[in-house]
Amino acid sequence: MAYDKKIAEQIREVLPPTTHIEERKMFGGIAFLLDGKMSVGVLNDVLVARVAPEDAEKLLSTKGVRPMDFTGRPMKGFLYVEQEAISTKAALKKWVDRSLSYTKSLPQKKKKR
Repeated sequence: MAYDKKIAEQIREVLPPTTHIEERKMFGGIAFLLDGKMSVGVLNDVLVARVAPEDAEKLLSTKGVRPMDFTGRPMKGFLYVEQEAISTKAALKKWVDRSLSYTKSLPQKKKKR
């Protein structure tokens, strides 16, 4: 699978400059990781957003948002956000900021030995 490089570049443009983000190819797309944890990404031509699971249900009522079902069943706390829902820079920034905020709230990953 490929990913939309234009969306990836737009994500880079709205990321806060002081945030240390690692980019990694994942699932045939690209993921933006904060402290080693996936925050947002692009798969094909959709944004993948990591959100608080308790917020996901409410966000699903947003036009262009659907559960991330990459594995054949919905993945808790991950949403696909279609281009119609991120058609402006402000809309994309809102999704990126929401995902970064949630990712920052997660516990630190344990280092592998």
